[in-house]
Amino acid sequence: MRLTVLLLTLIVAIAFVGSAMATPPGKSVEYPDGDQGVVTFSGDTHGAKQGLKCNDCHPKPFAMKKGAFKETKEDHGKDVFCGVCHNGTKAFGQKDEKDCGKCHKKGEVKKEEEKKEEVK
Repeated sequence: MRLTVLLLTLIVAIAFVGSAMATPPGKSVEYPDGDQGVVTFSGDTHGAKQGLKCNDCHPKPFAMKKGAFKETKEDHGKDVFCGVCHNGTKAFGQKDEKDCGKCHKKGEVKKEEEKKEEVK
């Protein structure tokens, strides 16, 4: 009986952690802060279809803790965080301003701001 409970607990924990931290195909994570606009990280464009595995990005260069990722303007163009792949070789680079709009969407309203407006 104890073994069954332990196994069930382990399965639930694995399922919860996987769904809470992963960005699988069909899911996305928004990074709304920043003056360059909202950045949406899509599981559709950063996954198995592109030949990527979880351990290609986790735990380095990206920690698997919600809220731990903070890329600065100074980080752009360096081989850190997104720049590990977005270096102009593996994927489009971060150094050319014409590529900024591929990630940063200036005209989009932050979801948090939308919620604040609804409350008012």
